[in-house]
Amino acid sequence: MSLPRAALPIVEPTAPKAPLPEGACDAHVHMMGDDFPLWDGRVEDPAPGLLEDWAQRLERHLARLGLARVVIVHSIVYGGDNAVTLAAVRRLGGRARGIGLVTDGATEAELDALAEAGVRGVRLNYVHGGILSWAGVQAMAPRLAARGMHVQMLMNAHRHMADLADAVRGMPVPVVFDHIGWPNLGAGPSEPGFDQLRGLVADGAALVKLSGLYRLCDAPYDAAAEHVASLATANPDGCLWGSDWPHIMLADAKQPDAGILLNAFLDVVTRDADRRTILTQVPERLYGF
Repeated sequence: MSLPRAALPIVEPTAPKAPLPEGACDAHVHMMGDDFPLWDGRVEDPAPGLLEDWAQRLERHLARLGLARVVIVHSIVYGGDNAVTLAAVRRLGGRARGIGLVTDGATEAELDALAEAGVRGVRLNYVHGGILSWAGVQAMAPRLAARGMHVQMLMNAHRHMADLADAVRGMPVPVVFDHIGWPNLGAGPSEPGFDQLRGLVADGAALVKLSGLYRLCDAPYDAAAEHVASLATANPDGCLWGSDWPHIMLADAKQPDAGILLNAFLDVVTRDADRRTILTQVPERLYGF
């Protein structure tokens, strides 16, 4: 059965409305490459191109937006084979780090190899499921901590936060939530699950990526501004920014312009010190740049 094929990202995104701080990081992108095997359980095929084609596209994306560093989050399109992400981190050198995907049964050797290759965390999808479970990553957490790694999680704050919050506070590694907790925007930032997320961030018990707004509302993303502001003001030291480039598995979302996504962040986070914290200092600390 043929699968839908993702579209290529916008070649020339809108330029940011203000210069970014030195060392600014896009903390959430994915890497593709037709020269790597795809996972049988995927829901779409990536847009065409070899790894080198995609690496050059990513470099243009970073240069256009004024970003010096990048975190490549392994895509479920490739399942538990992290080869494409590891190859991309090698190709980009010291300006890149990775987030890998492992199973509950990941071995010491597998975790060692990822850590040595520049992978700084493992990702869990609590929304759609996948090959790593919450119970599995909780059991794995001490081994991640020993390697300076952390947990990255996609969840819905309004559906899942009440069940996760206490355990997250007890984790021996940082827990980073994707896409502002993928909340129900219509319920507002006072919704109990989102309020719990904000509390975790405020207390330094979790971090959150101010990313994925295009999956929640249409450009210019004003509908998410209040949520972004509530997290950024709760604790800039608990926030990162990411473009989610090249915007795969869109479902009902519209193909975004990464520059407009960045400008939506700059519209909300207006203090230079907070921009420097979120774009440069937090990534330096979490990913070891």
